[in-house]
Amino acid sequence: MHVSVHTRRKAVCTDAERRTMDRRQPADEASRGPKWRWHVTMEISERLLTPGEVALMFRVDPKTVTRWASAGRIGSIRTPGGHRRFRESEVSALLADLTVDASRSSA
Repeated sequence: MHVSVHTRRKAVCTDAERRTMDRRQPADEASRGPKWRWHVTMEISERLLTPGEVALMFRVDPKTVTRWASAGRIGSIRTPGGHRRFRESEVSALLADLTVDASRSSA
């Protein structure tokens, strides 16, 4: 005698599968199946830095970098989780600008 038991498992997605789902374009309403949340993704070729990485470059505390972003002194991007990220080109430009200003002041 053969007895089969069917159980329903909760679907688990890896991060790579989730990113793939986020990029799919919605089909017409009837063929879509379950309702998915569609996220707008932006391809960024530029490296993004954490507040800690920026802080090391400027030799300040990461909290100072966060304060600069809040004050508008440096631009930041928010991740979906609410964390700040900074464009490497913008940080490098600000660092170069401050370095040039400091060398002019001491000369």
